[in-house]
Parts: sequence; structure tokens; C-alpha cells
Amino acid sequence: MTAVRAGAPVLLDGADMSIVDVVRIADDRVAVCVAPAALARLGAAAVLTGPVYGRTTGVGANRSEAVPGGAAHGMRLLRSHASGIGNLLPERDVRAMMAVRLNQVLRGGTGVRPGLAEAMATALNAGAYPEVHEHGSVGTGDLGPLAELGLALAGEARWIGRGPAPVVLAEGEALALISSNALTIGQAALAVAAVRGLVSATAAIAALTALAVGGSTEPFAPEVHACRPHAGASRVAAEVLALLGGEVVPGSRIQDPFGLRCFPQVHGPVVEAAADADAVVVVELNAAAENPLLTTGEPAAARHHGGFHAAQLTLALDRLRLAMLSTAQLSAARLAMLTEPGMTGLRPFLAAGPPGSSGIMGLEYGAGSALAELRAAAFPATLGHIALSRGAEEHASFAPQAVRQTCRAADAYRLVLACELVAAVRANRLRGVSPGRPIRAVYQRACDALDPDTRERPLSGDVAAAATVVDEIPRLVRSAIRCGRTP
Repeated sequence: MTAVRAGAPVLLDGADMSIVDVVRIADDRVAVCVAPAALARLGAAAVLTGPVYGRTTGVGANRSEAVPGGAAHGMRLLRSHASGIGNLLPERDVRAMMAVRLNQVLRGGTGVRPGLAEAMATALNAGAYPEVHEHGSVGTGDLGPLAELGLALAGEARWIGRGPAPVVLAEGEALALISSNALTIGQAALAVAAVRGLVSATAAIAALTALAVGGSTEPFAPEVHACRPHAGASRVAAEVLALLGGEVVPGSRIQDPFGLRCFPQVHGPVVEAAADADAVVVVELNAAAENPLLTTGEPAAARHHGGFHAAQLTLALDRLRLAMLSTAQLSAARLAMLTEPGMTGLRPFLAAGPPGSSGIMGLEYGAGSALAELRAAAFPATLGHIALSRGAEEHASFAPQAVRQTCRAADAYRLVLACELVAAVRANRLRGVSPGRPIRAVYQRACDALDPDTRERPLSGDVAAAATVVDEIPRLVRSAIRCGRTP
């Protein structure tokens, strides 16, 4: 546990949380600030009569069993559901979960009192977090992980770091706290942020490969995409064309292989899928999805519903991973392109040593292995099925599994791109290419990070360095454009 960093805090009001906010809280470890108006909403607790799921009844298959009133039932729920298994999650994941749950609570409709929300904010700002296990959810509410948070807030489980004073939970607050997919949503926000960065970097890396093989810019011509106006493909084509100088010119061949010629058509769908996944996550960050949802009108009511089911999120992430796989396959194809003398005018595998030297041959095997990992991670989590709690819950979204698969896919995708970047930089160096603006900023940063030694040697360190550059590329491109270095 490390101290929360200085910087402008993230304002949480239950309505305007963004993926960038989650990244700042989880990764940059900035503090949070609760909007006073949102906190005031929590003070308007609903006065309910009649049976209310989880308050006057058991949960799951026990929903028809009446329970005594008071907070003891809620504490029993927390203790029984805090049964996560597997590894403990890293701090960033738990901070993301806490921030998301706090923001959702601030939207209202849970029946949670201000004191519980303030305790979560205090923990975040102290850099404290509970022990939360990796496995315990199937996409119909992160009951187990949030129960582990609940026990820490109640003083029955330990904090890593100096946590807030224990909160005495009121009747109904325990179920209100855990009736959410906050862990899954927080992790999804971090995963989508990472993927969007990789998706943005891919265009610049493909542009460097195009330079290295004398590729044509005709596939990126505006008139081509005006005749088949898919938004993602049109955007990708315009971006690559700008990176390559903005002029439509033939290449050294009548037409290029699919890795370049079909890049807009293949990469466009992942651009669209990433934007759509972002939109789904933002809805969830600011949603009141608790079951039951409490209203404070006249009369007050508890609305029993299925808003905790995360089907939309799972489907968005499944689509995103499938699209990532397709564009990563093209990256591997471009890597193979860079090993061919007929494409680069250089020796096989960009070798520079004695005859028979292997050059970058090993990169293809590493990229192939990472691509296989991505392919396995792309399997749709939506295809799973389970019935739980004596059949009372006969469907699940498996959103947590979709998130974990997306994280694995992102890690693999980054490595594939890093292999292509290492090869593209070597090819451009060997050919003496001097890229124009704005791609020059990316090329120069990669050259600074990558060893120019072309002797036979291990390339693992080069790929690791290139992976770091891959994460920097979106910022480099934005900076180049902002500084007016576009053609």
C-alpha cells in the first residue's frame, strides 16, 4: 500500500464518472471528492412497507423465506457471501471496484446512508483497500467481492493500510452494498482503456511497416472509403494517410498484401467495437442497478428487477476481443511481410550477419505464440451457461470472465504489436528511410528505445522495450498533431 498521490481529485456525483476517472483513481492513485448534492440524496431514505427482497426475506432460492428485521440478517449475508477463492486481486483492481461502487451508490436508489459512502471515500483517500479474491462472480452481481469489502467496512475483515473507522450497517445496507457488478465494471474500465490505447497505436505501427516496404497509400484514399462509408474504416484510413504524409500515391507494387491493403477494413471494426465497449462501460459506471431499487416518491417503493445482469457488458467485450484478434492477425502478417526480401529489398529476416543468419526470425515465433493466446482469449464468454441457487438464477452473463479474457487478450495484442514495431524499425533503419511528420515522432521514440545492433542476438529485451513504446504511441501522435507537425 502506498500513499494517494497529489493532484486534482476526481469528483464523484453518481452521474458523470468516466473511464479516465477510473484509471486516475486506480492507476494514478488520485483522491476522490464526493459531491455534496449526491451525498444529500442518500439522506432521503425510503420508508418501506411489505416484503422486500433481501431485507425481509432471504436471497436467491431463499427469497420466499421471511427473516427477522434488523441488521443481523445483513451481516449474515456478508459473512456467507464473502467466500471468494483464488488469488487476491492487486490494489488497482480493488481501488477501481471501490470507486465504481461509491459512484453508483451516490446515484441513489440503494437505501445506503451517507456514512457508508463517506467511509468508502475515506478508504480510497487513505490508500487503504480490503483483501478481495479473484473468483466469486458470474456476471449477475459481484456479491462475493463486495461482501469482502462490506466486512472490511464493518470492521470484521482487515484493511491493507489504515482503513476507516468501522461502520455499523443499518437494516438493508448489506444487500444494498453488494448488489452490484462494481468489481467487474471497474476492471472492464481499465481493460477498455488499455485496449483503446493499443488500437490507437496499431495505425502508427502499420504506417511504419508501410514505409519499410514501400507501401501504397491508395488503400487509404478518401474516395475509396466514401464509396463504402463504414465509420471505423474511414477513420482508420484517414489516420494512416495523415501519418504517411497525406498524399495518395502508388507504391512499389501494383497492390500490397492484405496486411496493408485491407488494414482499414480489418482495423476499423476494432475501432468501432472499442468505442461501443467504452459507451457500455460508462453507462454501467453511473448506473443504479441494485435489486431491489428503492424509490423515494409517494408512496416509496421497492422495485424488484434484473438490472444486475451484465449481458450488455459481456457482449460488448466479446465483440471487442474478436475484433482485436482479426487486427492482430494482420499485424502478424505484416511482420511476415518484413521478413521477405521481395517486400523490403533487404536480406531474408532483415539479417545483417554471415550467410544463413536468422535476423528477426525468432520474432515470428514469439508473435505466433502471443497470437495463439489472444485467439484462446477471444472465445466468447457469452457462450457459457450455468444455473445457480437451486435453479432460481438460471442464467448468467459471465462478464467477469469476459473482463479477464479481455485483459489477457490486451497483453497478448501488445506483444504482437511490439514484435511488428521491432521489425519495422529495423527495416527502416537498414533501408535508410527518414520518416516524415507526424510519424517521425513515433519512429524517433522507437529508435531511441531499440538497440540498433543488427548482429545475431536475443531480441527479448527489444520486444519488452517496444511494448513500452507501444503504450506511449497514442500520446506521441496526439502531441505531434497538437504541435502542428501534420502535413
